[in-house]
Amino acid sequence: MKPLFKLDELTWREDPILLDVESIKGLVESSTFFSPEELQIAVELIQERLSKGMYSGYHFLFSERAGAVIGYACYGPIPGTRDSHDLYWIAVKNDQRGFGLGKVILKRVEQKIGALGGRKIYVETSSRDQYKPTQAFYSKCGYKKEAVFRDFYSAGDDKIIYVKTLSHQDGDGFGGSI
Repeated sequence: MKPLFKLDELTWREDPILLDVESIKGLVESSTFFSPEELQIAVELIQERLSKGMYSGYHFLFSERAGAVIGYACYGPIPGTRDSHDLYWIAVKNDQRGFGLGKVILKRVEQKIGALGGRKIYVETSSRDQYKPTQAFYSKCGYKKEAVFRDFYSAGDDKIIYVKTLSHQDGDGFGGSI
């Protein structure tokens, strides 16, 4: 199956707009991975950014094709740290998954975090079987399993934390661009 996009057809933006509340809700729902509570959290992060701007601490990267959001990430500095960032969300519309867009979004986010002076990126995920592809994705992208909190989400559902240390070269963290 061929992707429904070509990289040169994609546009990128960082500032959320009101329409993103519904766009991201639909995109995250399309994965069928997330609970209603998790879906609400994804929406709340956009709403928080829309109401507080950059003071919210949430940064976004949206990937669009023909004006429609097909992938996005939410990340931000971890309060109380010097150069650590959380990757809160990264998601690709279900019918666009498996074609490398998630890796492109993640690489761009890493570059943006590097440009902000970030050195470490933390991301958490579930240990449930449906998250095995997510765990493999982070491993393939150079993230290392740093911690496991047993029964964190519920009995038998551990929280896994992955971390990546950025190597700063040429001032942008990667010495190149995508």
